[in-house]
Amino acid sequence: MNNKHNWNWSPEEIQRIGYQVVDIIAEYLATLPEKAVFTPFPKDSAEAFLSSTAAPQNGLDVETILEEFTAHIAPYPFGNGHPRFYGWVNSPPAVIGIFAEALAAMMNPSVAGGNHAPVYVEHQVLNWFRELLGLPPESKGLLVSGGSMANLTALAVARHVKAGLDVRAEGVQGLPAKLIVYTSEEGHSCIRKAVELLGLGSKQLRLIPTDSDFRMNLAVLEAAIADDLANGHRPIAVAASAGTVNTGAIDPIEAIAAICRKYDLWLHVDGAYGAPAILAEQYHSQLAPLALADSIALDPHKWLYMPVETGLVMIKDGEAMRDAFSLVPPYLRFDNSHSEVGGLPWFSEYGIQQTRGFRALKVWMALKYFGLNGYTEMIEQDIAMAEYLANLVRQAPDLELIEPVSLSIVCFRYAPPNWPGTDEALNKLNANLLEALQLSGQAFLSGTTIRGQFLLRACVVNPNGATADFDGLVALVRQIGAGMVG
Repeated sequence: MNNKHNWNWSPEEIQRIGYQVVDIIAEYLATLPEKAVFTPFPKDSAEAFLSSTAAPQNGLDVETILEEFTAHIAPYPFGNGHPRFYGWVNSPPAVIGIFAEALAAMMNPSVAGGNHAPVYVEHQVLNWFRELLGLPPESKGLLVSGGSMANLTALAVARHVKAGLDVRAEGVQGLPAKLIVYTSEEGHSCIRKAVELLGLGSKQLRLIPTDSDFRMNLAVLEAAIADDLANGHRPIAVAASAGTVNTGAIDPIEAIAAICRKYDLWLHVDGAYGAPAILAEQYHSQLAPLALADSIALDPHKWLYMPVETGLVMIKDGEAMRDAFSLVPPYLRFDNSHSEVGGLPWFSEYGIQQTRGFRALKVWMALKYFGLNGYTEMIEQDIAMAEYLANLVRQAPDLELIEPVSLSIVCFRYAPPNWPGTDEALNKLNANLLEALQLSGQAFLSGTTIRGQFLLRACVVNPNGATADFDGLVALVRQIGAGMVG
């Protein structure tokens, strides 16, 4: 280093440290399958991090910092990336995406707008998703942090369009009637957060019961809309799901779209997890109606294996999206300029953020590397592995599968034949079994409760999945369960 602030690195220094970092990445990924899926962070290490309140006064050399990382941070991931990690919807990061993150950080642009390459990369990525989802040319979109921000952004546009007044100027206080949003009881919790943050209040979110397949009940939905209208409220939007977080259920999007047309409602589809399955032959017909939606949320960091954070929101009426968010201060105005610095519109006019990171690069590089055919193969393999697991559960006399299995999520529970205890005791048994499984380090499932039953939940979003891993998972669940029952 040639300056007292350790700021300027020579090309040789960058290469030397860069090779060390690449070695760390290569070893981490190569040895991950051999390690425990999950190891709790040591209590003494946690205490050391939490008790340190003052930042270092003097800098350390990079080697020391990397040694701290490899010794105290890298060995304790949450498990995502491991081939036997099936918790929540956490996929491994594609290696091309890892390198793309470094290249994006190297450029470090703000992709708010302007005439520079990262802006055009994001435009191209949005064009690709527009085509994939069957949306018209006038649709617009943004790459955002994830599904929560994508759903919030979409519902903000829905509120702007359907409120019946200039909600940006008047706010919700100026509304003569309550604005109502509908989603299923299996909808993601971020829909409620969005409704709360938009000032509508969670009391104005109608949770529609589901049918036997965990899909939104259409008759109940339409009855709820009619009831709200009769009571003087103003229904504005339905938030359907394309792959619920609990079971992977896909709401009947085409039928919901017809109801939305009938009552002049905005149709939003939360496809954060499931929308990429439009590439899979067995789910294409269920997901092709995404083209009927007014807005769609999709998380590339879920089933497209991107490093987090990578979310996507698409709005069919691009001008409505701009109207809902555009606010351009004088210091950013380039309209009527003869320079090539960059004119309007900017991405910052279509969402909440002004300064925006170069999220598009990892998506752009990964899509170029795998191609849609590659993604189709990986997604269909995940679906096949989930069905393999489901069949193993069906065949086990002491396991109970929750049917139907949709996309790549499998929910089941340990239920020994002739169980003498109560339903509550069986729920507690499965909760204890889940914790023991997670702490075993051999596999990782998450848990959920559906219709009063505590369930073990596996979500398969890893191209490295193998039948032997699922054989071992089922055997381990049965072994732990039998040991607890005695």
